[in-house]
Amino acid sequence: MDKFDDLLRRFEDLNEIGAALSNERNIEALLEKILLAAKAITHADGGTLYRTDESGEHLRFEIMRTDSIGIAMGGTSGKRIVFPPLPLHLPGGQPNLSMVAAYCALNRCTVNIADAYAAEGFDFSGTRAFDARTGYRSTSFLTVPMMNHEGRVIGVLQLINAVDPVSGVVGVFSDSDRRLAESLASQAAIALTNRQLVSQLEALFESFITLINNAIDEKSPYTGGHCQRVPTLTMMLAEAVNDTT
Repeated sequence: MDKFDDLLRRFEDLNEIGAALSNERNIEALLEKILLAAKAITHADGGTLYRTDESGEHLRFEIMRTDSIGIAMGGTSGKRIVFPPLPLHLPGGQPNLSMVAAYCALNRCTVNIADAYAAEGFDFSGTRAFDARTGYRSTSFLTVPMMNHEGRVIGVLQLINAVDPVSGVVGVFSDSDRRLAESLASQAAIALTNRQLVSQLEALFESFITLINNAIDEKSPYTGGHCQRVPTLTMMLAEAVNDTT
């Protein structure tokens, strides 16, 4: 019954998260909400959110969190992530299938690993080096692709170390964890795509207004510069009113 109640609560959390993501306007805050929500509903100790870069050939680190050792990088933390992006292809052009996040993105599939140190077929040397530096023990991994409405991968959500909420013991991510993470990744990809489209429309509108302004200014030597001067004069007037006591 306890497990059923926990699953029901997590489904309710997932619904609330979906609503919160659709209302978030800031992309950095949106990315952070996605990762924190995924960690919460899967009881993960750590996680990383990657986004594909402009070329579509790399996964760029956006947010990193590991609660038990106090790591918070990217997002609103103010700490820049210094790790280089993960290449999706090797120098020779072959797909980079040895890195689990790259494998997930290239194959558009979820990867659930019980123990990174015993996993075959993936290169976890970077994970082992991180563990050696920090004293951490990275065990279970759940890596989920984030795909937009066109089926294109726009990011990867990776969760680390499923922690039993009662005993605190690190275990394996369950099938329900996987399904919840995949559902969240799908909602998050839609929310992120919508936010990017809105930002692009805003930029397009600004460019359109600037183009009209320039056309008006260049039409006549008598009105040249008018559209540039009016906003400046308006701001000067507003600042003067604000400074008046």
